[in-house]
Amino acid sequence: MTAVDDISDSTEVVEMDDVPSQFFVEKHSWDGLRDIIHGSRKYSGMIINKAPHDFQFVQKHDESGPHSHRLYYLGMPYGSRENSLLYSEIPKKIRKEALLVLSWKQMLDHFQATPHHGVYSREEELLRERKRLGVFGITSYDYHAQSGLFLFQASNSLFYCRDGGQNGFIAAPMKPVEIKTQCSGIRMDPKILPGDPSFIAFINNNDLWVTNIETGEERRLTFCHKGLNNVKEDPKSAGVATFVIQEEFDRFTGYWWSPAAPEATCCLLYEEVDESEVEVIHVPSPALEERKADVYRYPRTGNHKHTLLKLAEIRTDQHGKMISAQNKELVLPFTTLFPGVEYIARAGWTKDGKFAWAVLLDRSQQKLQLVLLPPALFIAVSMDDPQWEEHVEAMPEGVQPFIIYEELTDIWINVHDIFYPFIQTTNDKISFLWVNESQTGFCHLYRIASLFQPGCHQWSREYSPAEGQALGLEQIERKHKEEVALTNGEWEVLARHGSKIWVNEETKLVYFQGTKDTPLEHHLYVVSYESPGETVRLTKPGFSHSCSVSQNFDMFISHYSNVSTPPCVHVYKLTGSDSDPLHKEPEFWASMMEATGCPADYVPPEIFSFPASSGFRLYGMLYKPHNLKPGKKHPTILFVYGGPQVQLVNNSYKGVKYLRLNTLASLGYAVVVIDGRGSCQRGLKFEGALKNKMGQVEIEDQVEGLQYAAEKYKFIDMSRVAIHGWSYGGFLSLMGLIHRPNIFKVAIAGAPVTVWMAYDTGYTERYMDVPENNQQGYEAGSVALHVDKLPNEPNRLLILHGFLDENVHFFHTNFLVSQLIRAGKPYQLQIYPNERHSIRCPESGEHYEIMLLYFLQQPGKKIIQLKSQNMFK
Repeated sequence: MTAVDDISDSTEVVEMDDVPSQFFVEKHSWDGLRDIIHGSRKYSGMIINKAPHDFQFVQKHDESGPHSHRLYYLGMPYGSRENSLLYSEIPKKIRKEALLVLSWKQMLDHFQATPHHGVYSREEELLRERKRLGVFGITSYDYHAQSGLFLFQASNSLFYCRDGGQNGFIAAPMKPVEIKTQCSGIRMDPKILPGDPSFIAFINNNDLWVTNIETGEERRLTFCHKGLNNVKEDPKSAGVATFVIQEEFDRFTGYWWSPAAPEATCCLLYEEVDESEVEVIHVPSPALEERKADVYRYPRTGNHKHTLLKLAEIRTDQHGKMISAQNKELVLPFTTLFPGVEYIARAGWTKDGKFAWAVLLDRSQQKLQLVLLPPALFIAVSMDDPQWEEHVEAMPEGVQPFIIYEELTDIWINVHDIFYPFIQTTNDKISFLWVNESQTGFCHLYRIASLFQPGCHQWSREYSPAEGQALGLEQIERKHKEEVALTNGEWEVLARHGSKIWVNEETKLVYFQGTKDTPLEHHLYVVSYESPGETVRLTKPGFSHSCSVSQNFDMFISHYSNVSTPPCVHVYKLTGSDSDPLHKEPEFWASMMEATGCPADYVPPEIFSFPASSGFRLYGMLYKPHNLKPGKKHPTILFVYGGPQVQLVNNSYKGVKYLRLNTLASLGYAVVVIDGRGSCQRGLKFEGALKNKMGQVEIEDQVEGLQYAAEKYKFIDMSRVAIHGWSYGGFLSLMGLIHRPNIFKVAIAGAPVTVWMAYDTGYTERYMDVPENNQQGYEAGSVALHVDKLPNEPNRLLILHGFLDENVHFFHTNFLVSQLIRAGKPYQLQIYPNERHSIRCPESGEHYEIMLLYFLQQPGKKIIQLKSQNMFK
């Protein structure tokens, strides 16, 4: 095997004649490719983001009426280009011989949810980027069941409307009410107070505010942010999820209303962050004509921030008027109570409001603590106040933090969204449902009862402010009473990226989504948490499902598809004996959306698997060339992501997000996709194979999968393979060309990380440790340090990047290009001046796809050959 980097400049390169067994893709002009992409994008526009989502079932109590539930959701009605708040009526009875398609009804009357000209504020634009939202209009809402109040952000303002609750249901669209304000700037992240829906909280200019929508009274609760133009001198925020928390931990809020509080008092738990030590970076402003730069705090690896939990307490009179607002701090410094904690990954309140809770992670993300915090642990006196010791002495018995669960691993902890605390029945323990991945290597459900001892609060006397003695929770007594596994096996309960469980405390059942049947499909399952045993699947095999269960557990909705069937959204009713609720059968009830037709040229990919040399079974996906000719070998594209938390190969419809792969196949390319070690849904050992060595194991699996596919399908031309991906896939595309240029003749790298020292802490340190502990791994995985290994021939490397990317900054491509120039290496660069990490503008997306096709055909029929060798093998 001859590697490209062994070729000297004096090597003679000649052009081969066409190989008779090779199929050559027809060359098209730029305009011709543009027409092809235009045609394919028409279809994707028909169904993308059309499916309803964010469901809220509300049971109707009018027994005489024809409907059992009203279903609220977000969706894009026919003919509309923006998301709106909609509802449908679910009938009590159906005609089983006919397909009932529920009508989508507008809740809002002629409401423009998208800002004028589609221009969002910087805060909203960045939140959309973090959430990977591609739709316009209303993207989330808060709902208060008892009053029927809906609260949402739209058109750069806040609005509310009412439907349901004690007021009954509407029959026609309504005009939402805009919540007026004295604030300057955009109000973000609005939430309804559970105990009194007249109060809502929101974030404005990095501080926490509250308003009464009945009286119009408004009050600023925190004063962290000074509002200076100089970001460097204004590093604090309250109630805000910072960049890394949003991007790497999927937490998009920094404050939580207590569900219950003493009469005339309401409480907000909130996070306060000081980013004084976090680097300030400059990214060009989208308004390029202003010649300005946006300024951000970006915690690249090695940076550190300080975070606290605080309490805001609001007192009201009998008319709901705010009398006072008071901020309270923990009785001891956060770093004393929680030594070594770097991230507050999750937080909230128990259902009865007796405790605030938090999920805490150390910097390495290998140690997790789930802690309970009684509200009385927060006091209105800071430690430099002479009255502090009096407040400590006066603290009631049993007021202390409790660790109710700990998790340790030598790989990393994947933060999840599953914590369901039951109402306490005794004062000495709390029971809850939780998922754990590190215990067996696979993410599974557990029922846990944690014992704690009230009255052990002498820990507070052991702290001396003058000496700064660090006590920490290691000295606080805690003990688990029991831990019962509800699920087990080499498969995963889905717990990341907003996945939910639904707990029926009456029947002692928990509904969850998982991969028990196959890692390629997501299904809805149910298991008893009181006497675990049989796990029952509720969704039909052969499809991958995303589900939502009704509040009274009699119905569920599934958004499902497979590789050959576009998405459907169906409502199912659970029928059967109440004496055996575990075995109730799902009965199709109604359709919310039927599958659209596939594009005329759509050919679904074929899924395959093979036993890899690593010992794991790997899954792949192949788009066969549409004009397949017997005996002909086709040029091949390896489409790659390959990093943690992503699975590309599964049995779901690929005709929306990855329609370009079908377009490539329609032109005569074979397209291969491999999920190798490092990807998700296969367990912690599988994903953790790249611990401290990102970029060093993934290409092995990609090449092995490619070689397996070539042997199995015969028409894959291993002498003409391109590798292409975006983000982590862009990074691996460069890695492929650096380390296996004999396999990959062309690399097309989108928004790649090129030097890990310049990427953010939460991601990089989770997978690579801090730089001082893993210098070799950082150097080996930073492609910009290995440009000398890239080939010397032109038309083999294309780099694409959004100039405004505030996630993988353009610095990465800038540094790579400077190294390429220094090394005298050929490359092509395509910049998208107005795009961030995700390409959002339709014109930019179209240009990128045309550019991809155009670059692939540039080498044409030329195959590089060494005079003394046959060709690269």
